[in-house]
Amino acid sequence: MRMPNPFAAASEKGGLVAEPHTTVKPAPRSRVQTMKEYHPPLDNRDALRLDFNENTLACSPKVREVLGSISTGDLTRYPERGPVEEIVAAHLGLAPQQVALTNGVDEAIHVLFETFLESGDELLLPVPTYTMYEIYASTTDANTIAVQADDDLRFPFERLLSALTPRTKIIAIANPNSPSGSIASREQIIELARRAPQAVVLVDEAYFHFHGETIVDLIDIIPNLIMARTFSKAYGLAGLRIGVLVGPAESMRWIRRVLSPYSVNSLALACLPSALNDAAYLDWYVSEVLAARSEFELVLDSAEIRRWPSRANFILVDIGPQHGEFVRLMSVGGVLVRDRSSDPGCDGRVRITVGTRQQMQQAACVLKDTVSRLQIGRASQ
Repeated sequence: MRMPNPFAAASEKGGLVAEPHTTVKPAPRSRVQTMKEYHPPLDNRDALRLDFNENTLACSPKVREVLGSISTGDLTRYPERGPVEEIVAAHLGLAPQQVALTNGVDEAIHVLFETFLESGDELLLPVPTYTMYEIYASTTDANTIAVQADDDLRFPFERLLSALTPRTKIIAIANPNSPSGSIASREQIIELARRAPQAVVLVDEAYFHFHGETIVDLIDIIPNLIMARTFSKAYGLAGLRIGVLVGPAESMRWIRRVLSPYSVNSLALACLPSALNDAAYLDWYVSEVLAARSEFELVLDSAEIRRWPSRANFILVDIGPQHGEFVRLMSVGGVLVRDRSSDPGCDGRVRITVGTRQQMQQAACVLKDTVSRLQIGRASQ
């Protein structure tokens, strides 16, 4: 049955309605029309997941216990983040007013940029790095100034200093960085904050547990320093989407004005305290990954595949022109890896997440077969 045209009915009643054939329609802001799109390859991932730097095994068993205790009645209430923020603040050695839980670090980045970036401001971004920094910045009226690292992909500290201007409003530093696994030193971060007091220095410590060094103790000392962390990586809570943004109370007060009060769901809030309390499981998983990383680096070196030193739970390797076929054949062998060739300065490079030792032994077998078939690395000689 054909539905009546509501425009025609409204017109007959004398309403101010556009003609049915009109070409006029709502248009998004010009910034939205020109921003880059991000399409993570998340479909068909029923394999060994070495492509998104997730925990490749499981979250803490204590988290599973919490999930089993949640009632249907619990889900009828709006989430209350305050009590859990107090727990997280105590865990980090901070005051509750310095902490804001977010819907993953993605929301933390988005809210931070919406809070501080205005027309004419500049986001200073060492590249290659996490794609979403540039995407979220592009929704504002600020300009992104990309600072390219050299081929060794070390943190481009001197170039960042040279790129500082009075318009620099945010400097985004992933530490360790993805996809390279490189780090910025504590001294470099402090110097950038000192040289640009008008700018927020965001230190994204998504991979902190595999690096072991943090700047959280500087939050009370450096007024323009803000830190982000995720519970998606080492803690294995990627599906619950929860992260944290911490900074001086004054900065956090403005950030909370922009942050949605209900963006962190009740399941994530219920599970996070148990995940934080299970230090034994976290320590075991991190030590397992670090041991596996060392063993897998030897496999890569033996195959004479170029790699970059990493302080995170992944390794960037140089495959060259056959990078796409390498990713495909690894997938055929049951191992998912991530092609990073589209990142600035990363042509031909692939990122491999590090899981447990047993998982990486499986990955090593598939890798050896793949490089042999493609005649790359030692197999090409």
